[in-house]
Amino acid sequence: MAEVTDRRVEADKLIAYHAEISGAMTAERTALESRLIPVSAYILVSAAEAWYRWPDMMTAIDKATPAEEIGAAGRRPGMRVNAVHLWSISNIYLTGRKLLTTFGIVEDEVERTWTVLDFWKRAAAAYRADGTLQAWDSGLTSHPYGDDIVGQLVAGTSATDEGDRGAIKKLNATLVAYLFLMYFDTRVGIGDSGPYVLDDGGTLLVRDYYQLAESDFAWSHVAAGVPYRNLTAALVLDGVDVRVNDWGTSLTEPEDYLDHLVAFGLYTTDGPDRPLRPVPASEWDGLLAAVRKAQADHYRQVAAMSRRQKIDAGAYVYFSFLRPFAEVAGVADDLDWTVPRDSVGPLYDALEPFTGEGAEMDDTGPYYAPLAQ
Repeated sequence: MAEVTDRRVEADKLIAYHAEISGAMTAERTALESRLIPVSAYILVSAAEAWYRWPDMMTAIDKATPAEEIGAAGRRPGMRVNAVHLWSISNIYLTGRKLLTTFGIVEDEVERTWTVLDFWKRAAAAYRADGTLQAWDSGLTSHPYGDDIVGQLVAGTSATDEGDRGAIKKLNATLVAYLFLMYFDTRVGIGDSGPYVLDDGGTLLVRDYYQLAESDFAWSHVAAGVPYRNLTAALVLDGVDVRVNDWGTSLTEPEDYLDHLVAFGLYTTDGPDRPLRPVPASEWDGLLAAVRKAQADHYRQVAAMSRRQKIDAGAYVYFSFLRPFAEVAGVADDLDWTVPRDSVGPLYDALEPFTGEGAEMDDTGPYYAPLAQ
């Protein structure tokens, strides 16, 4: 009984912690709906699936490799154990809990919630390794990469002039737009970290582009011709104030930060040992051509999907935010990633038409309620 009480107290502390931060972040977020993809509906489906299934999945992952080791493994480029995936494995679960308990579909459970938040806390602490758990705690900074990696990234950069900056803007814009659609209208395919203050007074912003090529996404066969799976960009800026939030998104002052780019390097971490290998500018045109073709093909297949097919695909993207943790632990192939599964039936039917239009935050209580007594 004492252990249950202790877990309730700890879980409630973490619920209150996330409620304050995520409530503020969500209030500032831009609209989620798009004309092409039913984002709000698929988030709710994924959140319901997470409540039902993630506690057992996290237990299996943690048994294979402790959460602390998994979080520490994310401290290198190209790893999707990162800030936004960490934010997601706690908050998507809590969104599912909020949804299902509010409508009386499930009973609130101490053990289930404690399992998820304890796993998150241990992984997040090891990932950040600075005594904090999120970028929010440190004034919006994220420094997963140590001095050795930062040194490697900076050493491989080249000074940029106006013409270079134009080519880099095109490269970045193309990759960002492509991954936004590949991840079904979510920004999770791009992860920023920083700011890293350099010895000469410059600022390094690191941008990871994840899963450009074929992956576990069922629709990614269109990317068979994309030559790189993961890319990492080192952007050295002058005169730019950079903050990075827990969604891996940069907030810069001034906003046109690429106009202040003084050096740039592009790398891939593809390969068995994930080494940082430079991608020369001579390869960019071929990369962009392959990405544009994949994006056009993907757009056509999304446009041909039914609403339910789009919801299921988007729900898989969100539900599989846990997958990188399972991959590090070596158990991803042992777990069931089918979506939808436990929400199939009346619950799914009720969530399918949801659009989020006109929905407003309920500010009469905490964003996430404490555990029921």
